Amino acid sequence: MGRIALIGATGAVGQAIAAVLREQGRAYRVVGRSETSLQKTFGADSLAEIRTWNADAESARAALEGVESAIYLVGVPYDHFELHPQLMRATLEGAIAAGVKRLLLIGTVYPYGLPRTGTVDESHPRDPHAFNGKMRKEQEDLLLAAHGAGIETCVLRFPDLYGPGMEKSYLTGQFANAPQGKRSTMIGPVDVRHEWAFIPDCARVAVRVLDEPRAYGMFWNYAGPGEITEREFSDKIYAACGKKPNYLVVNKTVLQLFGLFNPEMRKFAEMNYLMSDPVIMNDGRLRSLLGELPKTSYDEGIRLTLEGQAKMAASHGA
Repeated sequence: MGRIALIGATGAVGQAIAAVLREQGRAYRVVGRSETSLQKTFGADSLAEIRTWNADAESARAALEGVESAIYLVGVPYDHFELHPQLMRATLEGAIAAGVKRLLLIGTVYPYGLPRTGTVDESHPRDPHAFNGKMRKEQEDLLLAAHGAGIETCVLRFPDLYGPGMEKSYLTGQFANAPQGKRSTMIGPVDVRHEWAFIPDCARVAVRVLDEPRAYGMFWNYAGPGEITEREFSDKIYAACGKKPNYLVVNKTVLQLFGLFNPEMRKFAEMNYLMSDPVIMNDGRLRSLLGELPKTSYDEGIRLTLEGQAKMAASHGA
């Protein structure tokens, strides 16, 4: 198999995918803007090759020379989602020039907009009403339009994520505060059905999709292990730590007030429909392609996340 590149590799999902490739003994390249960050994260791995880029087409071409397949994981600030299509356009130009054969985008539920059905499969209209959703859809459109024009492309959509190393999620505060019994801030509504996916599961699915020739030219949903409310999930986190739940719930109105002074909070308020009217994905089509999918239970995922969190804290303190 040819070399794989992880573009935007230093986040939790990128690190989890690298761990899967490492388990399989597969050499891979990590591409990012900060060599210091890449060296800190991957410098000790003999299978990892480090390349930097400047988020433009020419540096993308140079960073991807000799790569056969790539997974795109680039994140941008929540209040600058206009960068998503710009960066995708540059990446595609550079990847095609470098001779990359396959490119997989790790996507989100944002392009679906408000759900029109109880669960959402790939036939659901992509009709985002919020700006960040429109930018994610434009990013997907660019990628899929490039399929067959010198490169094969596909999108793998994940729901909200949790797991070791996840720095920004609706559950980050609970995982950080529950071990000490401290209060956590939750963004409501917190009693509406929702779903989360465990990051190591997502990583294994991503590598399988990358390796599957039949996956290209379309997008795919990967769902969590079942429906659960944010309160139920958070209660499980505190219970796993032997602590009583302790919450401060922030609603959309509060987010809008914070948004008067903070552009990122303004975007969180705009996207709050994902908490009040969540997109619950159906991944039947992906199961028909790949067979059984990993689905770590919430209880086991919480245990593994807390365990991983404790190990990371110990290593940083050493």
